[in-house]
Amino acid sequence: MSVTVVGIGAEGWPGLGEPARRALEKADVVLGAPRQLALLPSLAASHVTWPSPLVPALPGLLAEHADRELAVLASGDPTFYGIGSAVLAHDPTAVVLPAPSSAALACARLGWAAQDVEVLSTVGRPLAAVRAALAPRRRLLVLVPDGETPAALARALTTWGHGAATMTVLGSLGAPTESRVDGRADTWSHAAGDPLAVVAIACPATPADELLGRAPGLPDDAYSHDGQLTKAEVRTLSVAALRPVPGALLWDVGGGAGSIGIEWMRHHPSCRAISVEVREDRAARIRENAATLGVPGLRVVVGRAPEALVGLEAPDAVFVGGGASAPGMLDAVWEALCPGGRLVVNTVTVEGEAALVAFRASRGGALRRIAVERVAPVGRFGGWRAFASVTQLIHRKEAA
Repeated sequence: MSVTVVGIGAEGWPGLGEPARRALEKADVVLGAPRQLALLPSLAASHVTWPSPLVPALPGLLAEHADRELAVLASGDPTFYGIGSAVLAHDPTAVVLPAPSSAALACARLGWAAQDVEVLSTVGRPLAAVRAALAPRRRLLVLVPDGETPAALARALTTWGHGAATMTVLGSLGAPTESRVDGRADTWSHAAGDPLAVVAIACPATPADELLGRAPGLPDDAYSHDGQLTKAEVRTLSVAALRPVPGALLWDVGGGAGSIGIEWMRHHPSCRAISVEVREDRAARIRENAATLGVPGLRVVVGRAPEALVGLEAPDAVFVGGGASAPGMLDAVWEALCPGGRLVVNTVTVEGEAALVAFRASRGGALRRIAVERVAPVGRFGGWRAFASVTQLIHRKEAA
């Protein structure tokens, strides 16, 4: 089988280079969406329309046409939020012939430096994921699934305190029917438009939003909680000790309000987290907080650790915020932790502290005690009020 993935723009055949045209002309079968197939001239190849859902069906389609010259159509750059990456995962020998991506075309139209722009997709993804990327003067490009999404995005931006953001909807980039609509989020009144669109957002310099930046330590009142919340100061030190890196997976054991997993994921769009919480009501609250704070992809597992940890993907880091003294807890998370991974455990009880001391004696690590005081009303005056001191274990598992 010879597989060629051909990126095609909204302008269709006239925009294709010679290598892409030759691949389509010699193909026995062309796979693509109806819109993409309609852009082709009359060719010898038979056309096969993508099924829905596409990704689960892809291996079967490739196997079905394994003895034929196969061309796969993709929008723009096939490896940029496109089918090209999925094809390559199944057939690394496939040839990819990209066209300019919608992001490249949008930056060209707007005069934006592409390296300074963050690109997000809401195609098959929650709109809430956009919030974590918002920041003063930040420029974003958002890929949308339909013509109604820009208006929904404008409403969301206004709710999130970015109503002063300017929005530009660029439709059918590269086609003769290319369109552009501009406006502000809080006064957006345009009707639904081109479903093949990119939304450009220029964030205001001073948004009415306290959730700025990706550093840990969001205000405590950013979370819905029932008191089970790692306070901002301790949360800042805890997430920093975990050392989040792009693509890494965290287990947040004893999720509470979900704050550690949420701020781990806010560090970078590719960070992943699983929050393990025994109570259904708190699990629901974690999901709510994750969506509100821009990381709706956080996974919540309801169950009691360490039993609920069985079968989960091995983590690159583990945070234990509750249950450090539970029988087998620290051994279970350490065994599951990937080599080179980091374990951070917080406790406020003497039993939990004893478990940390015993763990350190057998496997190593560092212990520190964190004391936090905040000013609170004392009659007509202000005075320092101390929170319970937190004993924290920081351990890095040696590489194999």
